[in-house]
This record gives sequence, C-alpha cells and structure tokens, in this order.
Amino acid sequence: MILRALLLLLAVTAAAIPARSQEQPAGTASASVPWADASYVLELVEKPDTAPVGRARPNPYDVWEERNVEFNPDPTRAVWMSALFPGLGQVYNRRYWKLPIIVGGYLALGYATSWNNTMLDDYSRAYRDITDNDPTTKSYMDFFPPTVNEESLDKTWLTSLLQSRKNFYRRNRDLCIISMVGVYLLAMVDAYVDASLSHFDISPDLSMDVAPAVFREARGHRPAFGLQWALNF
Repeated sequence: MILRALLLLLAVTAAAIPARSQEQPAGTASASVPWADASYVLELVEKPDTAPVGRARPNPYDVWEERNVEFNPDPTRAVWMSALFPGLGQVYNRRYWKLPIIVGGYLALGYATSWNNTMLDDYSRAYRDITDNDPTTKSYMDFFPPTVNEESLDKTWLTSLLQSRKNFYRRNRDLCIISMVGVYLLAMVDAYVDASLSHFDISPDLSMDVAPAVFREARGHRPAFGLQWALNF
C-alpha cells in the first residue's frame, strides 16, 4: 500500500511539471526519462503484476505437474517381441514373473535334448558295430565293465536291447524338440492374450444365487423338488 501511494504521488508530481518546449537548442539531444512519464507510472500503479524492464517474468509452464500415464501394451508388438526372443513379450507386458518360467523351461528342454542326443549317438554307434561284420568295432563293450567277456554275451539279446534303447532316446530327443517349439509358440500366444486383456474389465462382484425350485419328472407327472443356482458376474 505504501509503495502504491508513493507511485501515485510521483505520478501526480510528474503531471504537474510543465512539458518542455518542443524547440531545443542546436546540438542538444532530447532525453526521455521513463519515471517522469505520468502514464507509465499510472500503468505501474494500475497493473502491479507488470514486471519492469530487465526483470524476467514468471513462466506459467515451469510448474511441475505429475501425471499418471496408464500403460497400454500393443498386442502386435508383444507378439513380435516374443517371436524375437522367448520371454521378451512378457517383459514388454510387464509380467516379469513369467520370464523365469519361460527361460527355465527352455533351458531344461535344451539340456534334455542335448543329453538324449548324446545317448542316441552312443547307442546308434554301438548298434552299428554289433550288426556289422567287422570284429574290430566293439563300441558296445563300453557299456559293460572291463571284467565282462564278449564271448559270454548273447549277441541276439544285446542287439535287440541296443536297438530298443536307440529308438527310446531318439523318441525322447524328438519330444524335447517339439516341446521347445511348443513353448516358443505358447510364449507368443500368452504375450498376445496378455496384452489384449490388459485392460479387460473384470468385476470383483462375483456372486451365486441359490433358490428352491420345482421340476417336472420326465417319466412321470409328479413334481420333483430341488435347488437351482446361478452365477452372476
């Protein structure tokens, strides 16, 4: 209030000062004093929020406003990321707890495939050695202790055993490979469904109504009594 009164007094005083003559001596320059202008002072009094020259005005956009942005995953992008690397689509959907399951399943199936393939190679080589006519190829004896004599073995039984083991490990290896492909496709489907249903409205109000009912028997005309129930969601 005191500042406004002083500025108003200054404006009245400046208005009372007679204006200078328009004719000035040669060689002199006219000087303009901003504070001597009554209209300028009155403008400052009427608009106190107007900042003087040389002072920066506050920027209304400098105010920090926190916004909660809702995450909306794209199903197509989730599928492509899952196809690029199994589990990446689940990370994109922010379902981080599914990543160890998918990666662990792949590691377990990869190890099982490698182990069954190694056993298949060993039994396949042993089966080839026992069925050929070359007496120097005896890799099938590696399955027995060194104290076992080859002449004491039943070649017919051993040939059948090696063939069945070879087929067994080949089937297990193929099943592991098919399972790896299945996990790969399942990860893609899960990423797509999870992204599509990320904002699906699931109402927590799930109730069941149970009420007595009267039914008509199919083989007779007598009524039957029972209960009927319905799920509301």
